[in-house]
Parts: sequence; structure tokens; C-alpha cells
Amino acid sequence: MTEFLQGLLSGGVDWKDIGWASIDTLLMLAGALSLTLALGLPLGIVLFLTSPRKLLASPRTYASLSFGVNILRSLPFVILLIAMIPLTVLLTGTSLGVAGAIPPLVVGGTPFFARLVETALREVDHGIIEASQAMGASVRQIVMGALLPEALPGIIAAATVTAIALVSYTALSGVVGGGGLGDLAIRYGYQRFQLNVMFVTIILLLILVQVLQTVGNRLVIHFSR
Repeated sequence: MTEFLQGLLSGGVDWKDIGWASIDTLLMLAGALSLTLALGLPLGIVLFLTSPRKLLASPRTYASLSFGVNILRSLPFVILLIAMIPLTVLLTGTSLGVAGAIPPLVVGGTPFFARLVETALREVDHGIIEASQAMGASVRQIVMGALLPEALPGIIAAATVTAIALVSYTALSGVVGGGGLGDLAIRYGYQRFQLNVMFVTIILLLILVQVLQTVGNRLVIHFSR
């Protein structure tokens, strides 16, 4: 163990590569999470509103959206990465690096977050919706003025879970050259048997997950009523 730690400090790890890989991971996470939240929130709201016995109940619409969400959620992310390479190249011009990883990350994360948003909205007391309807509020007013504020802690918790899932997805994107800590772990830690590099990447990913979870928990507590 002492020799292992000495190897970390004596040049066994290229800290410059670790630094750039960490930046790539953060860029992938920031870009993918922003788009995932922007797309997944309205999708989750529509899923909730069109579900049975809700404000805009539409069995066909809900069934179609739910089917699509379930299909995307059921695909292993590695398979999604490979299947989306042609579309990723069309959108970004490359399937490698940060730019090449973001489209599949968004496609993999959006249905996951949308389903969590739908669940959070279902937990809102139905009496609040009925009271809003009794006051003559429109669907938009009910969503913006009642549903989202009441479900905000649950939505923040859902965003936290999604962010942590995206961290694991960014690591998997290294399989196809997506860059970041996952790519570094595969190229050096696995293919070249440099276990010290693998150790460092694991520690950094664990720290990132802990930071995300801590921030998410504090935001949930802050916005809880």
C-alpha cells in the first residue's frame, strides 16, 4: 500500500491528463444535465397531465409518450452510445470527445428525468389542484402556480438523481472515446494495467457524486415547506 501511494506521488500518474479529463467530465455533465432538465421537465409535465384522471387526460397521447420513454429507459447506455453514432456525427460532426458524448447522454437522461418528474407531480395533494380549479385557474396557471411549486423539492431530488446517473453515463462514454475520466480509466487503467490511474479516477468520480448529492440534499431541504 505504501509503494502504491508513493507511485501516485512520484509520477506514476500524469496529473495533467487527470486534470484535463476531469474538466471534460464536468463539461459533459454540465452540457448534458442542462439539456436533460430543459427537455425532461416539460416531458414529465405532459406525461402527468395526459395520464388517466388528470387535467388533460388523453389515453393515446399518454400511451405513446410512455411507450417511447420506456423504450429509451430500457436500452443499456453502451448500446445507445453505439446506436446513436450516426446521429451524433450528424448533429455535432464527431462521435468523439465532449461534443460526441453529449447527444447520447441527453437521450439517455431525458426519459429517466421525465419519469421522475411525473412521479414527483403525482405526489402533490390532489386537493391543491381541485382548489385551483375551483378558483377558475387555467391548466397553465395550475401547473405554474400550484403543481411545480408544490413538487419543487421532489423535482430537485429527481434532478440530483439524474445528475448522478449522468456521471456514470459519462464514465461509460469512454468506451467509445467519449473523453473524460471514464476514457482515461479505460485507456490507462484497464488497457495498460495502470491501476493507480484507475484508483485516482474512481476517487474523483466518488467525490463528484458526493458533492452532487450534498448540494441536492441541501436544496431539497431549503425548498421544502
